[in-house]
Amino acid sequence: MRIFSKLMPASKMKLVISGIGVMALLVFSGFVLFEATKAEVVFAKDGKEQTVNTHTNTVEGLLDELGITVGEHDVLSHDLEQLIENGMKINYDAAKEVVVSIDGKEETYYTTAETIEAFLAEENLSFTDHDVMSHSATEATEDGLHIEVSTAYEVTIHDGEQAKKVWATDETVGELLAKAQVRYDQNSADKIEPALDAKVKKGNDISIVRVTEEEEVVTESLAFDTEKREDDSLLKGKEEVISEGKEGTVKKVYKVTKENGKEVDRELMDEEVTDSVNRVVAVGTKEEPKQEANLVTLASTKSDKGTGGTSSSGKTVTMTASAFTASCSGCSGYTATGINLKANPNKKVIAVDPSVIPLGTKVWVEGYGEAIAGDSGGHIKGNRIDVHVPSKSAAYSWGVKTVQVKILD
Repeated sequence: MRIFSKLMPASKMKLVISGIGVMALLVFSGFVLFEATKAEVVFAKDGKEQTVNTHTNTVEGLLDELGITVGEHDVLSHDLEQLIENGMKINYDAAKEVVVSIDGKEETYYTTAETIEAFLAEENLSFTDHDVMSHSATEATEDGLHIEVSTAYEVTIHDGEQAKKVWATDETVGELLAKAQVRYDQNSADKIEPALDAKVKKGNDISIVRVTEEEEVVTESLAFDTEKREDDSLLKGKEEVISEGKEGTVKKVYKVTKENGKEVDRELMDEEVTDSVNRVVAVGTKEEPKQEANLVTLASTKSDKGTGGTSSSGKTVTMTASAFTASCSGCSGYTATGINLKANPNKKVIAVDPSVIPLGTKVWVEGYGEAIAGDSGGHIKGNRIDVHVPSKSAAYSWGVKTVQVKILD
């Protein structure tokens, strides 16, 4: 500066300094004037306000100054071409992208709503109390939000004989049973379909078959046999009971499996047998010549009928009587005299030894009634007859007994 002052006279120096001051004053004045002519605008972005002073003429110009590009789904309170006015308030809300997935089907939305509840109302999306939504309706929306919704549907749980309807969403069978408070034991034999880890599907019911296993004891009787022993102290045709028979028992232990209370399987686990005791009957073998002669006379008399012989009608004889039936496997049903017993199951017919009672003779048998001697048999010898009964059970019931047989003709 000293060098410059030495080169320049003092008068000129004063002029230069004075010119610089004037220039500075003009610049400052211009700056003040420029600032004073700016418009003051309140700009609110997503609800946050700021005051902006601008010389731009339009809303679009202001947004450019602020570095904001209005997107397709954004909301702006004024048109981009609208002129800026001092004191103007401009609201700008940037749209947020929200993805809604309903039962796996996605759709993208854009919203400026503040809460999820407001967004759903805006898009007319409504769900029931049974539906499951990944976010609370009171939560705020934000860009990139992904809302997942599982809509509920009714499922029927068939529990044994009972049915219960429940609301289901995207869950497993086990989770739904727990939610419905349906109790089950995973270690039991209960059958659950679909499986507990299977996903519940709309339209598919759940079935629970309650399986129980019980022990059941059944006692069955064993019939005793009749053991006959020859006794030469008794007259032939006589019988005496030496000892009564005693029924035995079979005690069976079963494991009974039931499904929903109904038996589906029965397995024999144990068996205990108590043997029966035979009934012992003494059968007389002592001959009675006089009676035998009478019987021979009876037979010969019967065979002489029609030739002038004398009938033995009214004669009573003591005989041993057993029983037979035509309703047996392999039986023809026809007697020696041609009577069809299968066609006449209640026909009173006895099998006889024809040498004792001729075939065709009408008789009366104690405990049996009137009958006809219509059949014979290899084991029917002497004072023995076989009475015809309609069933095996009736034959067993008759057994072997001593009866009086009266000759009717």
